Amino acid sequence: MLVKSRPPVSSLLLGIGRRSLDNFRDTMQIAKSRLATRPARYPNVLWSVWVLVWVLLTAAAFVRLDTPAGMLHGKWSAGFARTADFFTQFGLGGWYLIPSVLLLVAANLTDWRSLSRRSLMLLYNWTCLAFLVLCATGLSGIAVNVLKYAIGRARPLYYEDFGVLTLHPFAFDARFAGFPSGHGTTMGAVFGVALLLFPRRWYIALAITACIASTRIFVGAHYPSDTVAGFGLGCGFALACGLVFARLGFIFRPMPSGLPVCKRTFRLIGPTRKAA
Repeated sequence: MLVKSRPPVSSLLLGIGRRSLDNFRDTMQIAKSRLATRPARYPNVLWSVWVLVWVLLTAAAFVRLDTPAGMLHGKWSAGFARTADFFTQFGLGGWYLIPSVLLLVAANLTDWRSLSRRSLMLLYNWTCLAFLVLCATGLSGIAVNVLKYAIGRARPLYYEDFGVLTLHPFAFDARFAGFPSGHGTTMGAVFGVALLLFPRRWYIALAITACIASTRIFVGAHYPSDTVAGFGLGCGFALACGLVFARLGFIFRPMPSGLPVCKRTFRLIGPTRKAA
């Protein structure tokens, strides 16, 4: 009886590597072609109004809330502090960056040509969503870290020593990395993505993400103005990414004015088959 020999591991790895490279090249060609054929005409979004509201809310939080927040640091009940410390972990970027990267890696190693049309569309939609989350949280995360250390605002943990407005630009010290809030930025990006995907349920997304972002105040890591500034920054990055995705035809379709809307073909769960 003849037994078919298995291909060596090196051949399998070489095949996977070639497939990964081919998938990457195909993706780049699609994006390049769409950027070349679709003019950079973005819808009229009232960015000036968004920025003005963001600045005013940040300023109001600084004037009215930052000093009380600094004075109240360490005076919350133990149970409330533990609850805030638990929920603040969900503001870490890793919760959103790592799954997105893993999904993109898996998609890059997949043989797309062997998939059925239904499976192909599902994988395509999940891949686009992962890339959107990666761009929104990743780019805003880079921006906020640059700003944090460039501004160098002291955290409320050190309110008694430095007060509410002590700046040490480019000190590269975690004590002086308060403005804007990184967790707040991540939550703002998550809210922005949710706003694009589920515009009719924006208030639910806002309530959840704002509550998680606000925990940074209660654990003494940030002032309210830090959190508001970070939240607006992350949301702005997410919406900008959505506009670029709409131009490329990924997930969204552009509108004459306002934010893009999801395509009808964007589904993360396949249609259920009716029983005969």
